[in-house]
Amino acid sequence: MPFCTKRCYYCAFNTAPLDSPEVMERYVRALLSEIEIACSVEWAPRIQIGSVFFGGGTPSLLSAEDLAAVLARLRSAFRLDPDAEVTVECNPESVDAPKLAAYRAAGVNRVSLGVQSLDDSMLQRIGRLHDAAGARRAFGDVRAAGFDNVSVDLMYGLPGLDLDRWRAGVAGVFDWQPEHLSAYGLSLDAGSLWGATGVPDLPPEDGVVAQYWALAHLAADRGFEHYEISNYARPGYRSRHNLVYWHRGEYLAFGPGGAGFVGDVRYTNVKPTPRYCAEIEAGRLPIDAFERPDERQALAERLMLGLRLVVGVPEAWIDARVAGDRALAGRVAEWRRRGLLESTDGRARLSEAGFLVSDALFVDFL
Repeated sequence: MPFCTKRCYYCAFNTAPLDSPEVMERYVRALLSEIEIACSVEWAPRIQIGSVFFGGGTPSLLSAEDLAAVLARLRSAFRLDPDAEVTVECNPESVDAPKLAAYRAAGVNRVSLGVQSLDDSMLQRIGRLHDAAGARRAFGDVRAAGFDNVSVDLMYGLPGLDLDRWRAGVAGVFDWQPEHLSAYGLSLDAGSLWGATGVPDLPPEDGVVAQYWALAHLAADRGFEHYEISNYARPGYRSRHNLVYWHRGEYLAFGPGGAGFVGDVRYTNVKPTPRYCAEIEAGRLPIDAFERPDERQALAERLMLGLRLVVGVPEAWIDARVAGDRALAGRVAEWRRRGLLESTDGRARLSEAGFLVSDALFVDFL
């Protein structure tokens, strides 16, 4: 769902302005048609769909009627598990109780609420359109609509964010008693405004590290498991959809910029929304690029994705990757010596400290 009312200053995702109702209408028609075209392939009737995730952009700009139409088209095109996890990302300012109730009636059973901060000055600084009171109201509306599986997004490492303010925001969100929390450190990615211009007053590296550890400790104190580098959940509430990615499972992609993985092929859709719609209107799938990872790439992917999870990967995968590479074997041995990589019962996993420096570790596997 590519549209946003306003692009946040840190955002590098594929987004588009919502200029008029006609733009949305054209997009929804194209999305429904893309699903119809995709399900015409020979293997489609055999596909069982275990989860659906509406990501963005701002998916909660979809009307309840349009969201229901997309889910209905998916159900008619593929076999959707009766207990499939169906998530929609929502911005606090773009939902209210009636819309959320209608989403629930359409089949959504999980909400991911983009809060990012409970500090009003920080929310304004990063370009968000809601305030802390609006975030709390939205969470209450989600609960009132009957959702018992709710995730909240937060960000750390933001400009001007000190440890005390971070702790207060995390504690405030935990007081709401969500089932899941996703927390991401700020990165100045290419394609974002801040990535192009820079941003002053960023906390020092040791300050960001302190925020990471504060979150880890607060989450553990509240009974959350740190099951993936950026994700925490109460027992039984891990994101089933995201686990498909981390276990290198198969997934279909719909919409501009969507990325899918089917069989041994990774593919991405075209990013510009007008071009995406034009491709669909011409009766073509809007695929922009695809690749087949070779055996070495596939092993590296399995390692990098699997090590994001607390369950880790089979030790044999690491043995296969370092075989014949003395330099890499030495670096892996150094990770173990420093307590970043641990092994038990034939599986290797990153420690909590290893999660913190995982990006640096993963580069070595590429």
